[in-house]
Amino acid sequence: MDEKTTQRILVFATNYLPNIGGAELAFHEVAIRIPEISFDLITLRLSDPLDRKKLLPSEEKSSNVNVYRVGSRLNLARLILPKNLYPIAAYIKARELAKKFGPYKKVYALQASQGGGGAWLFKIFNPGVIFLLNLQEGKDLKKQGFLMNFFRDLIIKKADVIIAISNYLKNYARQLNKKAKILVIPNGVDIGNFSKDYSYGELSLVADGLGIKPGEKTIISVSRLVPKNGIDILIRALEVLNYKLQTTNYKLLIIGEGEQKNELIVLARELNILDDIIFAGAITHGNLPKYLKISDVFVRPSRSEGLGNAFLEAMAAGVPIIGTKVGGIPDFLKDGETGFFCKVEDPGDLARKINLLLSDKELTTKITKNAQLVVSEKYDWNLIAEKFREIYDTN
Repeated sequence: MDEKTTQRILVFATNYLPNIGGAELAFHEVAIRIPEISFDLITLRLSDPLDRKKLLPSEEKSSNVNVYRVGSRLNLARLILPKNLYPIAAYIKARELAKKFGPYKKVYALQASQGGGGAWLFKIFNPGVIFLLNLQEGKDLKKQGFLMNFFRDLIIKKADVIIAISNYLKNYARQLNKKAKILVIPNGVDIGNFSKDYSYGELSLVADGLGIKPGEKTIISVSRLVPKNGIDILIRALEVLNYKLQTTNYKLLIIGEGEQKNELIVLARELNILDDIIFAGAITHGNLPKYLKISDVFVRPSRSEGLGNAFLEAMAAGVPIIGTKVGGIPDFLKDGETGFFCKVEDPGDLARKINLLLSDKELTTKITKNAQLVVSEKYDWNLIAEKFREIYDTN
């Protein structure tokens, strides 16, 4: 530990760089802004996303985060998911690290799932440790099955401090844990990166590469292609826009990968709108602002949502947003002020909201200015990191 380091915190997370989602990205953005703390993070040893035949290293250092990977997807029976074995493997590794570095005073878990299970086990055998739980869950918490619900609720009940990314998750946690200190600290946005201006030439290169012609209205959705995110509803809304409302021909740009991709392609083909959709796949997070800047509106008709980082990034980039009134979205989306709500499972309503927003330049300008102000005042990563620093220092 270097001279500036004041404490070590043990972290449990099933995923981490370079395999990363919203929760892992949030932890990384906060951690690098608190360099005086050393984080020992235990995660699964998965394949390198750039070479699926190669496993990521068992240990590596990333800034002030020491990454320790456990297990291997190659030596597990097909019937057993590696995530389900993670809590036990992570606990064994945590004991090893505690012997090496000395007792930990705090443990931190990303989500009340398998990552939280590792922290829960450590807390059981080390009752004096402070268990910090970060609730980032985006799935519908009532539809995850009996066993998942049972273990998630067990983890929440054991936590000493709960950091929820939305009021929706805070209220859920409070029903289960009456004693814990519960705070709402949302995920943030790199304001400088997403509000950056690009030259016409830079943006033209991106648009040309995607086959988007000058003047074409572009709807963008940045999302894992899974049922909860409602991309199928968005595709059906595109059909309504282009062929039933007979509005300006819109292009739909979908950024992301996921289990539903093939199903969505089949749906688009059946609706005869596949030529109007660009499945761009996964892109680097650093390039995302350029894709947002060439778009006219961001849409994700979620069926459930923990918070929705992609909405905040679109807001910071000056792109108007449309979402559903579920989960943590109402924390930042005020209908007609910072974006528009559409009804859940209603392609027709979504199509009308897209058309309304993009046919009124004055309204679009008002909404994007309001949204950028909200993001800069409440969702800047620097502000979020200061709140976490206070938690780490005082609990």
